[in-house]
Amino acid sequence: MALPFIGMLLVLALDFFSNSAVTVEPALTAVPALAAVVSRRTWYPLLIGLFTEIAAFALAGYHEVLGQSVHSATVFAIALVAAIGWVSATLRVRQEQALADAQLVAEIARRVLLRSVPDRVGSVRAAVHYAAAAEHASIGGDLYEVVNTRHGVRAVIGDVRGKGLAAVETAAAVLGAFREAAHQEPALDRVAAWLAVSLDRALHENDHPGVEEEFVTLLLIGVCPDGTAEIVNCGHPAPLLLRAGQTPRPLELPETVPPLGVLDPADVRPPVQRIRVEPGDRVLLFTDGVIEARDHRGAFYPLAERLPYCAVGGPVEVLRRLHDDVVRHVGRKLGDDAAMLLLQYEPILPQLPHQSAVTRQLL
Repeated sequence: MALPFIGMLLVLALDFFSNSAVTVEPALTAVPALAAVVSRRTWYPLLIGLFTEIAAFALAGYHEVLGQSVHSATVFAIALVAAIGWVSATLRVRQEQALADAQLVAEIARRVLLRSVPDRVGSVRAAVHYAAAAEHASIGGDLYEVVNTRHGVRAVIGDVRGKGLAAVETAAAVLGAFREAAHQEPALDRVAAWLAVSLDRALHENDHPGVEEEFVTLLLIGVCPDGTAEIVNCGHPAPLLLRAGQTPRPLELPETVPPLGVLDPADVRPPVQRIRVEPGDRVLLFTDGVIEARDHRGAFYPLAERLPYCAVGGPVEVLRRLHDDVVRHVGRKLGDDAAMLLLQYEPILPQLPHQSAVTRQLL
């Protein structure tokens, strides 16, 4: 806030110590403008304008030009610039406050809709990384969730067609349905069918714009404590299985089904792929915003190729390294929402009776 005063003093010093008979009084008009730029207080340009007018009269008296056209024009210009600075500062502060309020609401909505994933969920360690493409937004059309149920750990990741508030509403409908269906349905394909019905109902009840064209790509995975894993894929990029000593392997299903919203909900009968996971195995789920990230030459990000170099440390560290690597590949902000969900199978070993006795003695 001292910068306008420094500018004013510099103009005064230049005028007083200059041998020229020409006054530099008109340069003072820049001082109130500078005040409007550097301060968030709306009254500050007016205060600086008042001090600048005093300085202008001091210079005019020193050069004996009071009442002359140059001095009168300078006084008027200073007042005008100060008034414009006050208006612009007021508008800027209001816009900044509105943006801060919008960001706060978006963050609250993100915490409600996209809840944080615990480090451990049942028999898996989990981590998530999400980056919204929209400027100043923390939520978009990508969705994810991990829940622990009596049927095992179940996770979902999806990508809603489109952007904006409509995409957020669709994501909210799908996530709400998943959080209920994951606990109620013992079969993973029935969870997908439940989501299809819920999505169709939500789109028609809310008069969703472009309801006939709306769809959601979706990937469901369930991990049982014994290492049995099930995968259901509805038009989503295949997850990658990372096993120690092996290259990442995509878990492609022999038969694919379209995204939710394309078929009639009654026709959604996705196949279920069953695999065995070993302790330490990692399964990476992601949205197309990751694999479709392009560099300046238009080359896509080679996720399967880069994953082994980033798979160092725990799940959170792996996803942080992956995100940083994607950003380096692109060289700028990502152009699409990007979500990554990493599940690491680490079964909880049952405690033997003698171990329990030793633990009680130590306590």
